[in-house]
Amino acid sequence: MSGAGSTTGRLIGPGRLIGPGRLIGPGRLIGLGLGPGDPELITLKAARLLGSLGVVAHIRAAGAAGGMALNIARGLIAPEAVLVEIEMPMRDDRSPGAAAYDAGAAAIAAHLAEGRDVGLLCEGDPLTFGSFMYLAARLSGRFPVEVVPGITSMAGAAARIGLPLAARTDCLAMIPATLPEPELAARIAAADGMAILKIGRHLPKLRRVLEDAGLLARAWYVERATWPGERILKLADLPDEAVPYFSLILVHRRGEATA
Repeated sequence: MSGAGSTTGRLIGPGRLIGPGRLIGPGRLIGLGLGPGDPELITLKAARLLGSLGVVAHIRAAGAAGGMALNIARGLIAPEAVLVEIEMPMRDDRSPGAAAYDAGAAAIAAHLAEGRDVGLLCEGDPLTFGSFMYLAARLSGRFPVEVVPGITSMAGAAARIGLPLAARTDCLAMIPATLPEPELAARIAAADGMAILKIGRHLPKLRRVLEDAGLLARAWYVERATWPGERILKLADLPDEAVPYFSLILVHRRGEATA
């Protein structure tokens, strides 16, 4: 048991022991799913934790101000909370990103080792294309890890359009646009409903694949789903222009799942 004293208490996850009225073991890493952008889509549980956690970590893209997750949660974080910022290089080369995760895990571990719970802010859901997974993988062997799920951008965008994505025996796929063109075409061919994520500079390739599949006219483009400045239009009506990496396309091969 912990060298801090009492051996009575309650074990909550690996290595966490709470004695009568005091914390004995290490703190918990808590992945907080914040939903797609609208703060009203944060779950009650995540909102409650944001108001009580003493340490809150978030990831900021290198060169960007603030951070998407912090902007979603800012109004709910306890004023006295300590913020841990993890700057993430946005490059295809994975090495700088791995180094940033290592440094972020070390900064979070310093708080966890002192018995302080740390909430890690995550856009969407922590376990769906979330950076949380890489930090949890580095810390879960030493500290308890918990997850509060969140609404994905796919669900948020479908709700804004009113687009049914899957029904009955439909197969629904989440497909990264970063895939090579032949694999992207194969994944799209195998799905009924699909959310294609991480669009950015991959938009021209994606247009070609969807046009070849006969799905271009059925595809919806969504940018900043549920945020101020949200943009929704048919992909066929989207001009050839640069689009954000965090945009997505929704398609159902019948037009919608209920057709």
